[in-house]
Amino acid sequence: MKRRLGMLAIALGLWAAPAFAQGCAMCYANASGATKDGQRAISRGVIVLLVPPLGFMSIGLGLAVRYGKQRDRERE
Repeated sequence: MKRRLGMLAIALGLWAAPAFAQGCAMCYANASGATKDGQRAISRGVIVLLVPPLGFMSIGLGLAVRYGKQRDRERE
C-alpha cells in the first residue's frame, strides 16, 4: 500500500513538473529587472499567498483522515 502511494505521489509530481516552467514573460522581466529588495519582496509575497490555501488544505485533509479512522473504529 505504501509503495503504491509513493508511486502515485511520484507520478503526480512528474505530471505537474511542466507547470513549474510556465510563467508569463512580463512577470519574469519585471521580477528580473527589480532590485534585490524587490525580488525578495516578490518571493515573500508568493509565500504569503501560498500559505493560507496550503494551511486550509492540510487542515481539511487531516480532518478527513481523522474522521475516516474514527468511522472505521466505530464499524469494528
